[in-house]
Amino acid sequence: MPSDKPLPPVPSSFAVCRDGEPVPERLKGAVAAIGNFDGVHRGHRSLLDMALRSGKPAAALTFEPHPRSFFQPDKPLFRITPEAVKLEIFGRLGLAGAFVRRFDHALAALSAEEFVSLLARDLELSGVVIGHDFHFGRGREGNPERMRELCRKFGLDCFIAPAVVEGSEPVSSSAVRTALEAGDIAKANKLLGYRWFVRAEVRHGDKRGRELGYPTANMRLPDDCRLRHGIYAVRASVNGKPVDGVASFGRRPTFDNGAPLLETHLFDFKGDLYGKALDVEFIGWIRGEERFDGIEALIAQMDRDSEEAKRMLAGDRTLSMID
Repeated sequence: MPSDKPLPPVPSSFAVCRDGEPVPERLKGAVAAIGNFDGVHRGHRSLLDMALRSGKPAAALTFEPHPRSFFQPDKPLFRITPEAVKLEIFGRLGLAGAFVRRFDHALAALSAEEFVSLLARDLELSGVVIGHDFHFGRGREGNPERMRELCRKFGLDCFIAPAVVEGSEPVSSSAVRTALEAGDIAKANKLLGYRWFVRAEVRHGDKRGRELGYPTANMRLPDDCRLRHGIYAVRASVNGKPVDGVASFGRRPTFDNGAPLLETHLFDFKGDLYGKALDVEFIGWIRGEERFDGIEALIAQMDRDSEEAKRMLAGDRTLSMID
């Protein structure tokens, strides 16, 4: 559940094992939670917690690219946590490491039995944790009961996690995406159990924000990002320290109506961030993107947005990934 206690940094011992690589010593005999883990939300955390409580090295087994992108390449998938961010969250949660398997035709063609054989033979696992609705193997032929049966055959422990529900709604990556697309940051963060954040390089812009009295760190988010365009209360990690701010994500209709850009104004900060990767957490939704008839009206609204962001940030007590 959300709290105000920040997670520790990723330990240097966190191991990542990819296709064709030998299993690191610290991951041999691990219990691995299996899933796509996009978002590493509270439902995912229930699987990872089971692995952590197993008494064996705890790991995640995840797949890249996301299987949906493999099966439906013409339908861009809004990734809540790109691979690098997902792995960082695993490390911060205390896992010994992660197995990252390439999701390709060869993996998709494995039967349920061949898939579990791979877990025991190639990954050298001692057990697995799966969700109550997990399906695996060619044509999704395997289900949790089949996993139990095959794990007995191959000498693996098998743990099945129940559904995690928020209100009457199962916690899922789809539910988080829907909330972000609606600008409902409060709901997205509640489903995640931490503040959703993005990571991107700060790039040069047209310096318009500086002329308006609101210099910004400009970041291009992935093309698949479907976050609602608007103004947000945010918190960024600058040189390892949290800095409050207000951000606009959108096309700047008052000026050029260009490509979507995240423009973050950091309160009480002076410095050069160009070329640096910045993590920006989203704390709350302020308003939708608007077109203003004049610069004076825009600046007056930006002043109001900043005050509202400061109010939201002062009352924020949810768990952070970047403090």
